[in-house]
Amino acid sequence: MARAPSAGAMRQKVHFQRRTPQDDDHGNEVSGDFETVFTDAAEFIPLRGGEGVHGARLTGLQPYIVRVRSSIRARDVTADWQLVDARSGRVLAITAPPVNTDQKNARLDIMVTDGVAS
Repeated sequence: MARAPSAGAMRQKVHFQRRTPQDDDHGNEVSGDFETVFTDAAEFIPLRGGEGVHGARLTGLQPYIVRVRSSIRARDVTADWQLVDARSGRVLAITAPPVNTDQKNARLDIMVTDGVAS
């Protein structure tokens, strides 16, 4: 029988960031820089990595499942946001929106990839 995830496994802190709309001085709204919306505790679950070609260069890609507690703010996260590891500063691109895998609204799993420019 699989063991239920515990809150003690959520040892990392991540910043949830999204782009803020800005005015381009011509009355148009454009995407601005990423700003931190909130910070939360998370668990990183590494998946099998791979290599991809970006700009004619071979780059290492490491996908993760980031598990966080379910909240209103976390359920609002979409694939155009990014996560930043609060300790190391590495940027993780969100590749899929949060999924309620336990069907109890206790935790959300977010698929992210390290090594992708956002």
